[in-house]
Amino acid sequence: MTTQSILGLSPDELKSALLAAGVPEKAVAMRVRQLWNWIYVHGCRDFAAMSNLAKDFRAQMEGEFVIDRPEVVTEQISSDGTRKWLLRSGGQEFETVFIPEPGRGTLCVSSQVGCTLNCRFCHTGTQKLVRNLTPGEIVGQVMAARDALGDWPSTGENRRITNVVMMGMGEPLYNFDNVKAALAIVSDGDALAFSKRRVTLSTSGVVPMIARAGNEIGSSLAISLHAVRDEVRDVLVPLNKKYPIAELLEACRTYPGASNARRITFEYVMLKGVNDSLADARQLVKLLSGIPAKVNLLPFNPWPGSPYECSEWEQIEKFAEVLNRAGYASPVRTPRGRDIMAACGQLKSESLKKRASEREAEKVAEPVK
Repeated sequence: MTTQSILGLSPDELKSALLAAGVPEKAVAMRVRQLWNWIYVHGCRDFAAMSNLAKDFRAQMEGEFVIDRPEVVTEQISSDGTRKWLLRSGGQEFETVFIPEPGRGTLCVSSQVGCTLNCRFCHTGTQKLVRNLTPGEIVGQVMAARDALGDWPSTGENRRITNVVMMGMGEPLYNFDNVKAALAIVSDGDALAFSKRRVTLSTSGVVPMIARAGNEIGSSLAISLHAVRDEVRDVLVPLNKKYPIAELLEACRTYPGASNARRITFEYVMLKGVNDSLADARQLVKLLSGIPAKVNLLPFNPWPGSPYECSEWEQIEKFAEVLNRAGYASPVRTPRGRDIMAACGQLKSESLKKRASEREAEKVAEPVK
């Protein structure tokens, strides 16, 4: 008998599933609330552990449904505390990264297995798109990370994961409906309980979907910009040939909810001799005029076979100074997790597809942390 996963279902979808399983209509609303609380607030993985539910109802649920997380294939822990999980679901693998910082912890979540964008500086882009992740697989990444970090209940104080960013593998706006459904659960105060201000969706510039994301998802927005001239961005981010810089920035100017209190983040990878001149910095200031914005400057994270070098640190600081003088916050992001290929642009599930015997050998060899 095939059992259905209920992870990632909306309340209405869960209600329909319970009715189809024979739960009486007069009881279904209460059952939805009870299951929702156990699954998303307490991180419960087993119906038998839902202690305030009747035994016969729990047995009925066990016969019909599962609450299946993605399988953790490997966990790597960087020398700087960054953690990367290789997860498997539906026979495919994808990666999720946790970045701890003083006073906050950011979880970088994937939306697709692979990617279609082929950005030249990005390792993930060298892996072809396999498929979109489902709402359950996207939500499941947050839950698997909370399992590993002991971060339940979701409504508790001093949670280790404070921010969720859709900046992992894939382009979220090319998996819009599933990302929207997942982030509704992530930002539901009665579920995973992240404020929408602490949820960020990052796009490489799928212009027609940006306004829709603002209206229907309502998260914070990040733009993978990386160049100030179309001829350069066409190479770095080939999607630019379809949606050039001027169109992208106009979509940002009209993004629903953008304000000085809720600025759009522009991600800008620093590539030596490619996009890091002071003329580029001054042009970036002009481009951002009229947009409530901040700029994250990202030192390039190398990967095997990458065609670029990271800008010199002195040049990155000069670039940042131009932006700061113009009134744009422009923090230089300290690379995190480089030693485990967990930094920005380094995720690629194929790189970790090893035989099970190799993984087991590594586990044995790893020191206890």
